[in-house]
Amino acid sequence: STQLTDGVINRSKRMMLDNLGVGLLGTRTAVFNKVLTYSQMFASEERSSVWGKSEITLPPPYAAFVNGVAVHSMDFDDTWHPATHPSGAVMPALLALAESLPSQPSGLDLLLAFNVGIEVQGRLMRFSREAYNIPERFHPPSVVGVMGSAAASAKLLALSPAQCSHALAIAASSAGAPLANAATQTKPLHIGNAARRGLEAAQLAQMGLEGNPAILDLDSGLGVYYKDYSPSAMADLAPGDFKWILEDQDVAFKRIPAHLGMHWVVDAALAARTKLENTVGDFDLSQIRQVTLRVPPSKYVDCPSPATEHQARHSFQFNACSALLDNKVTVSSYAEAQINRPALKELLSKVRVETPEVNTPSFDKMYCEVEVETQGQRFMARCDTFYGHWRKPLSQKDLVEKFSVNASSVLCTEGVEGVIDVIGNIERVRESSILSSYLRMTSSEHKQFYSSRML
Repeated sequence: STQLTDGVINRSKRMMLDNLGVGLLGTRTAVFNKVLTYSQMFASEERSSVWGKSEITLPPPYAAFVNGVAVHSMDFDDTWHPATHPSGAVMPALLALAESLPSQPSGLDLLLAFNVGIEVQGRLMRFSREAYNIPERFHPPSVVGVMGSAAASAKLLALSPAQCSHALAIAASSAGAPLANAATQTKPLHIGNAARRGLEAAQLAQMGLEGNPAILDLDSGLGVYYKDYSPSAMADLAPGDFKWILEDQDVAFKRIPAHLGMHWVVDAALAARTKLENTVGDFDLSQIRQVTLRVPPSKYVDCPSPATEHQARHSFQFNACSALLDNKVTVSSYAEAQINRPALKELLSKVRVETPEVNTPSFDKMYCEVEVETQGQRFMARCDTFYGHWRKPLSQKDLVEKFSVNASSVLCTEGVEGVIDVIGNIERVRESSILSSYLRMTSSEHKQFYSSRML
């Protein structure tokens, strides 16, 4: 087990905390309730927790599935570069698996398995240049996420190297989801499926099921997903020389529950509105003749008149107009009543989208410009790096605040503080199941003292 550095431990704790917060908030969504109802049809002797539900348990693969769906139900979870949502595929699988094991893994076991799952995703994506751009054909977590979940689960199960390669081979046959299902209720299932299928792959490998151990090396293996897939073997390193990708490449944390590209357009729209108000005095919808957005080309986030919350989360136009109209974008901006406001629809009708050739469709290089034209003036603002991007990370205070706001919509105060405490000390926690105990604390009547099991 290669040593985790302080930098990697710190970054992965931030990912874990954010993941649990958006997952808890996601248990309030329609898509979560549908998959929960479905999953409750299944029974087994092994039962794992459903986050934010004090009374409901499910067979581990289904707990991983519903908690994974919750994480991505509002598109509020972390994003990496090359582009994928790394934590959502891994964290739900690990917590569901940990609860079902006869011998409880420690917090450090959990942390190490989590980082194995993140690392595998990062390495696989770096075998393709295509993966560095905003995706065009399939949703990446459905491909690399399931591999990450399998690798993390295999690590927690302490599988042999041969079993690990079979786990990845099995997982690869559950990979893939077409991007046409973005902006629908099915997109969150991509994360839920990745968590569940990866966990199942590791359990099947543990039982002796075999796949093609060369799956990562072949064009007919993982190469079917990337036109320019070019894998390279890991160098044989001395134990101290291994370097985690997370050390060099941080993740982005979202301040609004929407596709990552929306964060640029919201920041630019807010800045353009401020310029307009500083000159004109107030924001008057009737004065606006045209709003021009200059964004990177990406078909699946060009949604001129969204009718559902999932379309709204994938619409440059909607997010720019929400920011201009309300001077903010929040969780409630995507509610049906907000989407259907006449004022918003009027502003949407004035939007024009341009895709300048120099604006690369990459989350590392893209920018957004918003230009508001009134009767006689133009107000333009540009965002190159939004707050929360890996180049401009959320402060720890803001990250914890985001978690607290999200989690407190579901958990009691003791539950919220307990999760913060456990994740903050995860490498010293004796039994990782304590985390699931706090994730179920929906009211004060479940108050118990777990501190003896903590450290």
